[in-house]
Amino acid sequence: MQRDTKVKVWDRFLRLTHWSLVFAFAIAYGTGDAWRDFHVTAGCAALGLIAGRIIWGIYGPRYARFSQFTKSPAQIASYLRDVARGEEARYVGHNPAGGLMIIALLSVVCLVAVSGVLLTTDYYWGSEALEILHGGLAQAALGLVAVHVIGAVVTSYRTRENLVWSMIVGTKRAPTDQDRD
Repeated sequence: MQRDTKVKVWDRFLRLTHWSLVFAFAIAYGTGDAWRDFHVTAGCAALGLIAGRIIWGIYGPRYARFSQFTKSPAQIASYLRDVARGEEARYVGHNPAGGLMIIALLSVVCLVAVSGVLLTTDYYWGSEALEILHGGLAQAALGLVAVHVIGAVVTSYRTRENLVWSMIVGTKRAPTDQDRD
């Protein structure tokens, strides 16, 4: 009997939310003040997507749940030490660094969107301090995106598994005895 070579990891809602958030952030970042309506709409869409992802992170399937991939600082540090030595384990779901990145990205992009929404209110309209914060958070989010993409590429190379493709199709290589959940 032939063993399955692929296992379903990322469900359709998770993948759709991930790529929609990529698209919303790219539009919001790329339009800025030049096309304000697109910018605000994309920012509000990002906020809605994050709300959906948080709900899915609590109630969704196994690999979508925060409880499955959030690790303690000691576990994250241990994983990063293993990465530095080239001895990290392959994870079926998110590895500890990836889990931390999800929390960081969701948090920072949420703060960008909330600060942007506040800038549309009468109370904060024209607030220079909030505009500076909003812009700084957007730059921080872009930096996190860059680290996220680099991490996915490096991990794909080291595990010989295309993680970007996995996030498109939802499957990954079936686990072996050496892999972690």
